Amino acid sequence: MRRLTVALPHGFCSGVSRAVRTAHAVLSRYPGETVYCLHEIVHNGEVVASLSRRGMVFVQRVADVPDGARILFSAHGVSPSVREEARSRSLRVVDATCPFVARVHAEVRRHVAEGRHVFCIGHRNHDEVAGVAGEAPGHVTVVENADEAAALAASDRPAAVVTQTTLGLDTVERSLDVLRTKFPALLVPPSTEVCYATRNRQAAVRALSERCSHVLVLGSKTSSNSLRLVETAAHAGIRADLVSTLADLAPMRWDETVALGITSGASTPETFLNEALDILQREKGFPPPEFFEAVPERECSFKLPCGLEDDASTGGDTP
Repeated sequence: MRRLTVALPHGFCSGVSRAVRTAHAVLSRYPGETVYCLHEIVHNGEVVASLSRRGMVFVQRVADVPDGARILFSAHGVSPSVREEARSRSLRVVDATCPFVARVHAEVRRHVAEGRHVFCIGHRNHDEVAGVAGEAPGHVTVVENADEAAALAASDRPAAVVTQTTLGLDTVERSLDVLRTKFPALLVPPSTEVCYATRNRQAAVRALSERCSHVLVLGSKTSSNSLRLVETAAHAGIRADLVSTLADLAPMRWDETVALGITSGASTPETFLNEALDILQREKGFPPPEFFEAVPERECSFKLPCGLEDDASTGGDTP
């Protein structure tokens, strides 16, 4: 008999929820005004499409925004040079940077001020890492993996490490092990900057993998935390597929799937999960889902940027 299990926790983290609520609140506060967003507000196509339908314009460069316009910085954060460019163009900035990401920026500034070189473990082309590295050009080295760490020249210079908030814990630990041997004076935080939501969702997938033979991860291909969930399930030795659109479900074969697990990345709205569950039940022959709380997750809610609190209820977390 088939079984369908949904992992808890899954879906929106507190930083993503704050960013999406901020975006909807800005659109509600300034009706009729074109609001621009630098990069995707979060890495999820459903969320971006929803905001686009409400009139938000997504751009890749500050230079693409008219002087004096209103611009939203995404949850991934930006470098000081981007902030300066926005100021020079008299742009009205609304900052939706995740507070956990902002804390990593602050750590980089502190380490550099205290004379340390900073190693940032993360994907150098990711928006978050670009912003963090941009805090102190010339004083931050991005390290994507243990092989890159091994290629660095050893040194006794004062150094510190920070991490992208959405990495896989195994990647972080392997890279840290190498950096510790290369740099004896390396200052390592008591815990990595991989945020609680990323850690919890990866732990939930590991637990889910003990109950299921196949796991679906709902999330965009550009979502780092969603890709890490696929890797986590695969490392546990079971089949794992990323589902970025509902159309991705159509070609999948379920003949040998008895126990199917499902989770969603930290930037994936609950509406998308509900739509996927509906298809699995109506078209694929799965029973109603059971919910498996693998990891308790304490509620964490961030306030919206100053001036938007009264609009927090508009738009919500759904596309």
